[in-house]
Amino acid sequence: MKSSEGREDPTHTAGAPLADPGIIKHYHAHIYYDPVSSRDRAARLRERVAAAFSEATLGRWHDALVGPHLQSMYQIAFPCTLLASFLPWLMLNRDGLTILLHPGTGDAYADHTDHAVWFGAVLPLRLDVLRAAS
Repeated sequence: MKSSEGREDPTHTAGAPLADPGIIKHYHAHIYYDPVSSRDRAARLRERVAAAFSEATLGRWHDALVGPHLQSMYQIAFPCTLLASFLPWLMLNRDGLTILLHPGTGDAYADHTDHAVWFGAVLPLRLDVLRAAS
């Protein structure tokens, strides 16, 4: 398959079956912060999300590293029906914080790598943790 510029697209395999978006059960947004320098911005974002999106579920604060994440973070889980309104809001209101957004398809590794979208810097993840979970 060729890109819009006419070059071959190395990410597309000819004849590969297309994935059905119906396998997405929910979404997660991981909000990364530094406990010293940006926790206040992360807290402000968290409060704004809670006020604007009652369907979103706010996870615990993780100042200590957890799972595949190599930086402090908290998670926001939200249903598929919220994606169209929450995604643009998050893009415009992240206050400089780095965010990892991914679907929940049941394949943790693919969700955090192949299916992930980053807002801000792309941070490293402990992929071995995700491989073990898949």
